[in-house]
This record gives sequence, structure tokens and C-alpha cells, in this order.
Amino acid sequence: MNRDSASALAVGVAVVVLIAGFGFYFNSPELNSKASAGPGEIIPAGTANIAKTHADKSQFKQAPELAGISNYINSQPFKLADLKGKVVLVDFWTYSCINCIRTIPYLNAWYEKYADHGLVIVGVSTPEFDFEKNPENVQAAVEKFGIKYPVVQDNDRGTWNAYQNRYWPHKFLVDDEGFVRYDHIGEGSYEETEQVIQSLLQERAANLGQNATINASSSSTTTTPVKPEGAQSVDFGRINTPELYFGYKFARANLGNPEGFDPGKVVKYTLPDDVDDIQPNIIYLSGDWLNNPDSMELKSHTGRIVLEYSAKSVNIVAGGAGKAYVSEDGHAVGPDRGADVNENNIADISGQRLYNLATHGGYARHTLVIDVVGEGFTVYTFTFG
Repeated sequence: MNRDSASALAVGVAVVVLIAGFGFYFNSPELNSKASAGPGEIIPAGTANIAKTHADKSQFKQAPELAGISNYINSQPFKLADLKGKVVLVDFWTYSCINCIRTIPYLNAWYEKYADHGLVIVGVSTPEFDFEKNPENVQAAVEKFGIKYPVVQDNDRGTWNAYQNRYWPHKFLVDDEGFVRYDHIGEGSYEETEQVIQSLLQERAANLGQNATINASSSSTTTTPVKPEGAQSVDFGRINTPELYFGYKFARANLGNPEGFDPGKVVKYTLPDDVDDIQPNIIYLSGDWLNNPDSMELKSHTGRIVLEYSAKSVNIVAGGAGKAYVSEDGHAVGPDRGADVNENNIADISGQRLYNLATHGGYARHTLVIDVVGEGFTVYTFTFG
């Protein structure tokens, strides 16, 4: 999730090539320079000596140090320099980002599988919205998603800027000598990324004089990757609605209402009289809403949100308090209700996070109606799967 179009890169930008020896990987410098805006191009490391690697790393860049960290979860305070001798996966994420959420089962699985072989994962929580700066919110998300690896809060974007990052999620793999060897933007390429992890762990073992094989069989092209528990499959080519922001500062398109945005003001919105006037992929509102830079806040007791979207599932990032009655295509969402909608077709909004409203068996176009009860209900974005 990203105001700079990370969602458009959700399948990721990483070109991986297997080379001799332990199987080194590299990102295409051309793609890397165009898309990742990371700490530098990743180039072939050379060949490895079985006893000890002697890769030429003169054109690699050292991983930037963690900077401006305000809180540590699952660990005591540390520096990246303290992890020299380990293979480190630095993952930029934020807890309400659906693209980030869908990568977490893979990160959890890799941590469980490879931590004993020298892998450390550092989740760098860099907020998109102000509520994601709250340590209690981040702690609750870490517990909800079952994250065991260290998570650091980068509330002022010190580490984000040090890595010249622009995307959520964005993974950097750092070898045991502290060099950035690979990066990947967005979701996907899980098998490739795991192969890089295996390769760098194998290289580390050789540097330590160990004759170890790090799950080499699982990197075979004939091996079917095992999807971690809780992992979701997404066909991005069939999602025809982009992420949609409610805040006037973040929005990529105007509202469907003729009243439009009026920064800092409470606006009484009205819906079109004819449902046929509802245009796809455009947010429509009814009720009194305060126009915030990053959100819309309901100021009347009731309000309505209408969206015609094309996807398999739909989510909102919301906060405040209230009840959201969910219907689609003229009737209650029923059996297609999302994980956060109860059997009465209501989502109870009781915290600032992502809420899954509807999940269908396939990809199709639907008209979503959210009837909100509760002044103070705040909505930030629609995301899709």
C-alpha cells in the first residue's frame, strides 16, 4: 500500500538469476534503478569457494543502519551492526496495509524454518497513517498476526529514508557481511525470495567453515512450493479496482458526489437519485463528513458509503467507533461476508485497522453499500484482493 503506486507493483519487481556455486542471485540493475529506489543496484557476486566464499562485493552497498527507531517489539534495542554474521531480511511494512498483511504468513514461515540456520528478520514498521504510530496498535497487530521476529517502529521515517524506500512492503536481504544482496517490492516472488535466503545462508555456513545444506531440495524447480498456513492467493490481473483513498491529500481521484472534497470542512453529501448514475471505482458518500487529509470522519449519526468495485474481496481501513451494515448488489452480503462481518451483516468498528467486508468465491463486479451508524466513524481507504 503506497501513495506512490506500490499496489501497481504488487506482484513485485525482482529478477532473480541462479549462478554457480551456492547459487547466488541478483536483481536486474535496470529494473532496480527504475522501480526499487533502494540503496543501490544488486549485481552478481561471483563464484563461491566451497570452503569459504571469496565473492567480489566491491560494487555492493552496505545495508544502512537502523535510524530513528522509537520502539522495539519482540526484542531489546539493537543495531543492524549487532547482527553481522547473520543473514538479515529487512521488511518495510505497516499493519493496515493489505499487501503487507498478505506477506506475513511467508515471513513467519521463513523465520520458523531458518532462524536456527542464521536468519534474522527485522520488521520495520513505517506508518502511512498517524494511528499506525501508536505502539499499542502495532503491538496488537504483531500479536494478531503471530509475528515472533523483531519489529521496530520507524515513526519518523529515519530508516525508510536511509534505505531510500518508497513502498510497502519492500524486502531487503542482507548477507552475513552486511551487504545488500537482493530486494523485492510488493507481494509475490516468494519462491525466488526463499531461494535467495537459502543461498545466503549456505554462503554464511561456508564462511563459518560449516559443511551445511540449507534445504537445497526445496529450491528445485521440480518441487511444488508449500503455501504457509493463512496465506492468500491473489490474481492481480483480475482485480480491476485500485486502492482508493478517502482523504483529500491522499486521493488519486475525486469523489463521485458533486460536492467533491472541501479540505477541513464538514460537507453534507447526497447520493445520486438514480443508481445507474453510480460510476465504477469511484467513492460516493451520504451524510455529513469531515474532510481530513487522510480520511473522512462521520459527523452525523448515520452515513452511507457506496462503491462499485471489481475484485474477489473488499476491505476498508477504518477507526473510531460505530457499526457498519454491509450489503452488496441490493441485498445483505450474507454468505459472502468478510472475516470482520458477523452473521447479522454488521462490522463492529472498534479500533484503527483493516476490516475485511466481503470475500467472494471468484472475481466479479459488485455494488457495495456500507450503512454506518455512529458519529466519529473514520474511514481511510478501500483495498482489494
